[in-house]
Amino acid sequence: MSDLLYEVKDRIATITLNRPDKLNAFTGPMIDAWVQALGEAQGDDNVHVVVVTGAGRAFCAGGDVGRMGEGAPSPLDHKNQLWEKIHRVPKTLETMDKPVIAMVNGVAVGAGMGMCLMCDVRVAATDARFSTGYVKVGLVPGDGDTFFLPRLVGPAKALELLWTADFIEAPEALRLGIVNRVVPAVELKDATYALARQVADGPQVPIRMIKRLVYQSLKLDLRTHLDLVSSHMSIVRQTADHAEGVAAFKEKRAPKFRGR
Repeated sequence: MSDLLYEVKDRIATITLNRPDKLNAFTGPMIDAWVQALGEAQGDDNVHVVVVTGAGRAFCAGGDVGRMGEGAPSPLDHKNQLWEKIHRVPKTLETMDKPVIAMVNGVAVGAGMGMCLMCDVRVAATDARFSTGYVKVGLVPGDGDTFFLPRLVGPAKALELLWTADFIEAPEALRLGIVNRVVPAVELKDATYALARQVADGPQVPIRMIKRLVYQSLKLDLRTHLDLVSSHMSIVRQTADHAEGVAAFKEKRAPKFRGR
């Protein structure tokens, strides 16, 4: 079977990391397939939301530690392996304006934790566990944890988690803001896809513009951000979904968005 599965159903694309015997530790071919799947989802008008999850009892255990130390690549080779291969996942996600939800079904360690942090929203099972991991094998975070984690929990807490690599249980991850929702494991799939369905059924132009505005706001001053908001607002006012939303409000009924 493929190390990564990609399926589209009812406007929701699902990417499943599929090495359950290795706790979904990623390989080069898995990264290649992951990037390709994200590109397909972004370019497919039939996809409104992307869900990322892992097969078996783990979300992702990060890189395959068992293969570390093999060969003798140069420092430049190490750098290029990250920048030109693994980093394609966060760089591709940065360009996506479609919502991406991580369905964290189990342990997320090292790059596995980073891979769920770089998604827009995280729904976790009660038995999911998180650890930055890297310091335990004498490494710095390699896939963006030092970027994403401080934005969720603040610099001080991020440093503590990165320095200690302590495991965080799902309820504590919820309290810290690492995940958005925690549900019993047996309810994880239903809860995640209910959220995905709610977003997929919404007006897609404003949903994607909202994602852009939120992330761009982290880099802009207020006046520049508000100028951007006014431009986006002028566009969404012209959409059929806006007209339908106003009509539904006046008629006191649920809107029937076309999703485009």
